[in-house]
Amino acid sequence: MRVLKMGVLFGGLAAAGVWLFAQDAATSASKTPVFKSRVDLVVLSFTVTDNKGKYVNGLKPADFRIMEDGIKEKLATFSEGNRPAMQILDDGTLKPSVPPEPTDGERVATVPVPGISGDFVGTNVFVLFDTSNFMYHGFVYAEDAIADFVRGLDKSDSVAVYTFSRNLSRAASLTNDRNDAIFGLRKSVAGDDTALYNGLLLTLRDAAKVPGRKVVIVFSNGPDNASMVAPDDVRAVAEDEGIPIYVISTNDVNKDPISSNVFKRIATRTGGKAYWAKTWQKQVEAFEAIREDLGNSYTVTYYPAPNPNEGFRKIDIQIVSDTGKHYRVRSRPGYRPRSY
Repeated sequence: MRVLKMGVLFGGLAAAGVWLFAQDAATSASKTPVFKSRVDLVVLSFTVTDNKGKYVNGLKPADFRIMEDGIKEKLATFSEGNRPAMQILDDGTLKPSVPPEPTDGERVATVPVPGISGDFVGTNVFVLFDTSNFMYHGFVYAEDAIADFVRGLDKSDSVAVYTFSRNLSRAASLTNDRNDAIFGLRKSVAGDDTALYNGLLLTLRDAAKVPGRKVVIVFSNGPDNASMVAPDDVRAVAEDEGIPIYVISTNDVNKDPISSNVFKRIATRTGGKAYWAKTWQKQVEAFEAIREDLGNSYTVTYYPAPNPNEGFRKIDIQIVSDTGKHYRVRSRPGYRPRSY
């Protein structure tokens, strides 16, 4: 889902002029403009852990109840980890929603799902690498940690590498070729000021155009001194688009509490996590934790039931079994439908 309010972040004055013109025209015609909202397929990724923080695997669609503003939703597809999405039939059984690879010339029957294609296999990973002057001392080590992470991604995953200082550079477009992604990463050059939230917004806009499951991983030293957009505005875009943000900060959490609190808020509200990793070893461990998180998450899709709420819609993921009462679900809290 694309959130049209992103345009406001860059074109407030122009939008205001258009709105005033529309208002004058509507007044002269004695008509009131009507704005409608529409929600397309909702992609919802989440993790389930027990009271010891260990991942809970093997749950089935029947184990979950997805509520949106208190309204129960009918799930369209279900997948665990990096497995392909499966269609959920009316009787609760699962069918492949994308054609599997044929074997021995045989054709395997599948049930098509509207809005679901082969793009719902694996995860589209967008890595946003801070190359500003704050990163000078750890630049090479950071590249090595990112390269190791890219090599270790599941074969079904795609990856893009973006870099930023004052401006954003798309070092490697979304690809399944790990060598292409790492080659783009190695071409990175150190920059000057840090416009982290500008770069993050542009990355989210690119990710929002890609079907299927996607995440953004921000690798940064922390302080932002050049962005034109507010971090909570960027966070709202990720929340509405259903794109979890993982943050790895090389800064000391206690030396920059403002950036640290912002990172925590962005990650938590989008269903991701924030890590503080000053050393190369800690950075490698953080990437490994993210890779493990991706491999142990659940992803469901659904077309929302009729809902008059055109503002923020709260999502509640419930586990219906008695054992599930002790489980913890981590996900985005909701989203706003896009308006027209």
